[in-house]
Amino acid sequence: MRSVDPVLSVVAPLGLAASAGTALVVDLAGDLHVDGGRTLADIDIEGPRRDELSPGRSGVAVIGAGSIDVLRASELIAELGTRWPALVVRVNSGMWDGPIVPVVPLYPGWLASNTDAASVWQPIGVSHRPPAPGPVLPVLRPSLVRRLLSGRLPGRSRWVRAWSRVWELPWA
Repeated sequence: MRSVDPVLSVVAPLGLAASAGTALVVDLAGDLHVDGGRTLADIDIEGPRRDELSPGRSGVAVIGAGSIDVLRASELIAELGTRWPALVVRVNSGMWDGPIVPVVPLYPGWLASNTDAASVWQPIGVSHRPPAPGPVLPVLRPSLVRRLLSGRLPGRSRWVRAWSRVWELPWA
C-alpha cells in the first residue's frame, strides 16, 4: 500500500487491515514508530516467536521492518502471510514487488490528481469524481484519524467498512 499524502500513508494501511477483521500491517516504509515490539530484523536474527507466526486474537497488529534488506523482508513477509488471515505491507514507492494499492487524495479543482491509474480515492473536502477507476472512500473524519493515530481501532466506521471492497479488486 502506498500513498503520497503523509496522513493517508499511515491511516490507509490501518483502515485496510481493520476492514479484514484480523490482519498484520508490516511497515517497510520505516517511518512508523512501533513501540516496544520486535521488528522483522529481530525475527530474522532470532527467529519468530509463536505469537508472531499467527494472530492470538482478532484485531490489527503492526510490526516495523527494522534494519533488514528488502529482499529478506519480502521472504519473511511471504512466510508470515501464510499464517495470518490478512497482510498489509506499507511501502515507499519502488521498494516492493508485490501488489500495490495506491491511495490518492481526491482534491477538488486545480489540485485534482491527474493520474489515470486505478487507485483508492480519499475525498478531501467536497467529493468529486475521480479521474481514474477505483473505490471512493467516505470522508475521513478528524476524530477517526486521531483514534487511528493513537493506536485505537474504530468500533463501527463507514470508512473502515468501505475498505473491505479493496480486498476484492485486482491490484498490480
